[in-house]
Amino acid sequence: MSEDLYRTVTDFARDTPSWVHVFAEIGTDAGLLIFGVLFVVAWWRVRPADGRAVAIAALAPVATAFGYVVSETLKSLVDEERPCRAVVGAVASIAECPPYGDWSFPSNHSAIAGASAMALALAWRRIAWLTMPLAVVMAFSRVFVGVHYPHDVAAGLVVGALAVILFVRLLTGPAQRLVETMRTSRSGAARWLAGPGPDVDLATAVPRQRTRGRRAAPRREPGRRRVS
Repeated sequence: MSEDLYRTVTDFARDTPSWVHVFAEIGTDAGLLIFGVLFVVAWWRVRPADGRAVAIAALAPVATAFGYVVSETLKSLVDEERPCRAVVGAVASIAECPPYGDWSFPSNHSAIAGASAMALALAWRRIAWLTMPLAVVMAFSRVFVGVHYPHDVAAGLVVGALAVILFVRLLTGPAQRLVETMRTSRSGAARWLAGPGPDVDLATAVPRQRTRGRRAAPRREPGRRRVS
């Protein structure tokens, strides 16, 4: 079934204009660059937040790297030949077929895409509408250019996403404690990386000044007289 779907996709790909081929070949790497920029933006925007939010944002790229390691480990255990060599009757792949020994299952590009999308969704939920579809498009492009089976990219997306969830769940606590320690460090660089955190004092300064030295008057409801 995966071979039939592979043939269908690659036959369609061959009939598309040449500029689409170029876009598909560079699309995966361009997508990874977009994810890299979003990692930086996600970290920067949560610097004024609590330690847990900063910890998750800081773990996001590390968790993505962990997803790649898991995928590469599985690839070394499952010696699946690339479809551009193994599928009989398929059209020539748009991208150059990787050398023998560079196995097909799972797709590392898809694993990185799935891991990046999940890591960013955990660090910045509102951006999930962008990261999730981008990961799927990046994964599909690997089938489109002929270097992976559909099940390779599907597995890569799942492996990457699950690896990130596990990594973040296990390490958020220690990372949060590290962030809180860095925020009280004497090192300016450490404090800058950890961010200032939520400014509770400034938020409550005005109410405290208004009630200092006198008792706050009780709130009266309109239309009712106070009985003494």
